[in-house]
Amino acid sequence: MANFNFNKVILGGRLTADPELRQNPSGIAVTSFSIAVNRRYSKNANEQQTDFFNVVAWRQNAEFISRYFRKGSSICIVGTIQNRSWTDQQGQKRYATDIVVDEAHFVDSKGEGPAMGGGYTPDSYQTPGFASDAGAPRFEEMSNDDDLPF
Repeated sequence: MANFNFNKVILGGRLTADPELRQNPSGIAVTSFSIAVNRRYSKNANEQQTDFFNVVAWRQNAEFISRYFRKGSSICIVGTIQNRSWTDQQGQKRYATDIVVDEAHFVDSKGEGPAMGGGYTPDSYQTPGFASDAGAPRFEEMSNDDDLPF
């Protein structure tokens, strides 16, 4: 395993601002936002500490997040960590670390929190516009177990 490379992050937190959908010069949808994640443990038990993570989502993930999540919404992000650098106007080299979204999931249930749409749906991030039970199959309740084929 001399050439072992693994880059995966899972974060659960709340959006610090409304995500804004933009398009890059090639017309690809992108949104960037930050999420606040409370630390499980802190030095002072009376004081809650929070970390803020910069997040970037592209294409369908960007459209899904900008459509269904707002400031304060709980979100679960699965993605990768990427570093980027640039030179600012004063000629100084600057660096930033971003979480690039591979998956985004609802955390709040219906009526909870400021998120629009329904609760968690395992494949909802792959299907923008699916946030309700509208496409869910309806099952008929059987009155007698004797009719089962097994």
